[in-house]
Amino acid sequence: MNRSIESSADAGEPGMVQASMLEAEREAHAGTKARLKLLEQSLSRYSPHEMLGILGKSSVIDVELGNHAEKFMSVLFADIRDFTTLSEVMSPQQTFDMINSYLVTMSPVISAHHGIIDKYIGDAIMALFPDSADAAVQASLSLLGRLDDYNTGRKRAGYRPIRIGIGVNTGLLMLGMIGSQNRMEGTVISDAVNIAARLESLTKEYGIPLLISEHTLYGLADPGRLDIRYLGRAKVRGKSRAESIYEVYNHDAPAVRECKLETSDEFDEAIAYFQLKQIARAQTIFERIVQKNPEDAPAKVYQSRCQLYLKHQVHEDTGELLQNMIWNEDYRIGIDGIDRDHQHLLGMINALVTAVRSDEGNHDIKEMLVEIAKEVREHFDYEEMLMVEHQYPFRVEHMAQHAAYRNSINRLLCGLQIQVDKRDYLVLRINRLMLEWLVNHTIQIDRHLARFLKERGV
Repeated sequence: MNRSIESSADAGEPGMVQASMLEAEREAHAGTKARLKLLEQSLSRYSPHEMLGILGKSSVIDVELGNHAEKFMSVLFADIRDFTTLSEVMSPQQTFDMINSYLVTMSPVISAHHGIIDKYIGDAIMALFPDSADAAVQASLSLLGRLDDYNTGRKRAGYRPIRIGIGVNTGLLMLGMIGSQNRMEGTVISDAVNIAARLESLTKEYGIPLLISEHTLYGLADPGRLDIRYLGRAKVRGKSRAESIYEVYNHDAPAVRECKLETSDEFDEAIAYFQLKQIARAQTIFERIVQKNPEDAPAKVYQSRCQLYLKHQVHEDTGELLQNMIWNEDYRIGIDGIDRDHQHLLGMINALVTAVRSDEGNHDIKEMLVEIAKEVREHFDYEEMLMVEHQYPFRVEHMAQHAAYRNSINRLLCGLQIQVDKRDYLVLRINRLMLEWLVNHTIQIDRHLARFLKERGV
């Protein structure tokens, strides 16, 4: 009996040892899995998880040098004003703490609007918004609101308030991994990034916190829901063409904002006269605006530019909108049907400009604009048919820009009678809202569509 029991115990020992070893292996595996998860979570703080999704990767382990993806996005640059002056009165440790405090406060605003923080550049934030231009602009306004709260805390602590400038641009971007096998990082390569950075820098010149590009304006679902003013044109370093820039002033102090709303039409007209070098007329309007609203910084900037011109004949404007934009081979995208339509539309719009300049009857001008609107609709229907038929990946964004253009033509039609009484002003609006848009759209957005279609044998 005792021998039988001993035999059973001896037989069980290897099974118990094996079970114990399996349990230990399971625990070790679970521990390794937990450490890998923790490691991946840690790495995600350096490479955003959303970026992995854009690259089609589920884990940072899967990312390889050269992985890339093309996307239509909005880019936001936000930078602290006078940072050098602020840091001069602080120790390196205090400067470091202040930057971290600021970034910890502001960064969640980006995430709340479905943005991706691409990188921190010292005190600056660069963020990407894959959903919409609206998300980027709303995030910008929310950043300004969060800054107000942050400055309230700084004031209580006896510190100077912080001011920031924000630039937003929208366009096609190439995201991917660059570097070497031993050291690589995710980055964004595009002219759209350069323009956003330039806009942020220009906020200093105009004394305002938020500037957007014409491309972002075209990408907004309903620009009328925002307070937006045209501020003229600016050239981006390294680019031959200038960009139209716009102020978004929803976050201004209530009294300042109200005055800007009341004088928005006057301001737009004054900008036009400045661009036309009708400086005396522009100066009179800007002076009236500044008298009514002394906090209107852009109006003050243009008031100074008028004075500079009258004194030294220096005209701070790029001048393209005064030139005829006629068809040339640079505008050709290589899809015959689209190229023919573009050439025809440019000819029709230039004929409209000629009619306005030559004081033809108002009825003829309206008929010409209505006919252009009809031709534009038919052309856009053709382009959109091609996009749907060939499953163009950026057709939603492309069609949104078409809708924005049609709305611009409708606005011109609605205000035509008033504007015809100011023919020079109407010419400039046609050049900016119709000719310039069509040229920009052709050489940037349509050219990408053409490459896509040609790859599919169209």
